[in-house]
Amino acid sequence: GLATRFTEGVRATLKAAALPWSISQLGARAEYRFAAPAPRNGTASAAAADDDLDEYLHLFMINRGVLITPFHNMALMCPETTGADVDLHTVLFREAVAQLMAS
Repeated sequence: GLATRFTEGVRATLKAAALPWSISQLGARAEYRFAAPAPRNGTASAAAADDDLDEYLHLFMINRGVLITPFHNMALMCPETTGADVDLHTVLFREAVAQLMAS
């Protein structure tokens, strides 16, 4: 349920900003990519990579207390993950996107 909540928060942000990004969920795992539709294989995933956007989002999040997987934009909901954790990510992701779009 928390992964779905995470996915819905990211998806709503992407839709509101009209960004051509995507998020995929597989069970307790969710990952956003800088492509729409979401990449379906390794080649497409590599083509969707953007080191500058990765660095921006990772630094934005970690500077505000949220750590996402450092080698891509994936989150895995573990037994210790709370609804407040997911909601914090959603708020911060929305802020990061807003700042990115404003620049």
